Amino acid sequence: MTTAQLSLTHLIKPSSLKEGKPPVLFMFHGYGSNEEDLFSFAPQLPSELCIIAVRAPFTLQPFGYAWYAINFDADKGKWSDDEQAVESRDKIVAFIDEACETYGLDTDRISLLGFSQGTILSYAVALSYPEKIKNVIALSGYINENLISGDLATKDFGKLTIYASHGQVDQVIPPEWAQKIPGILRALQIAHVYEEFPVGHGVAPQNFYSFNAWLKDKF
Repeated sequence: MTTAQLSLTHLIKPSSLKEGKPPVLFMFHGYGSNEEDLFSFAPQLPSELCIIAVRAPFTLQPFGYAWYAINFDADKGKWSDDEQAVESRDKIVAFIDEACETYGLDTDRISLLGFSQGTILSYAVALSYPEKIKNVIALSGYINENLISGDLATKDFGKLTIYASHGQVDQVIPPEWAQKIPGILRALQIAHVYEEFPVGHGVAPQNFYSFNAWLKDKF
């Protein structure tokens, strides 16, 4: 399928379904990567899914893209630009609506898959707008509550399910940050799975098999 000129650059693999509106999986890459990274998973994911891999809006030199800046300051240490992250969250929400309308996708069966910074944004979108999102696959990331819009206590998370995983020796995002995720999701009564694998900041083969089996069970 040819990609339309939408608000965010993207790659698309069409659904195998010949009738009706197909379910869709949006992919959000990590800091410094691009839309081709996670798209390599597409051929092995459920064929009925329309898969759209999205490029982050901020360019990094000399190459690559980011959903928001990560800065290194002598006084603050490493810190993230939450304002840019919220801007990206809103861009993603608008793009989801745009893509679903343009490509004729089922707005009741929207899934997100993120890695690292893309996972942080996937949580931000799903927890801000749980009525829009059915499933989230959250790889090697964490929940930044500063990026969530509205009062969590007033939201209905009954539709949302989450698969989260993390590397036990992740040198980029500490495992302790990810280990807070199950407690947060339990408190919000969100159905979820949390797994750890003996790897660093990446996706082990067994991690891929596990989240793919989880995803197939949703359709």
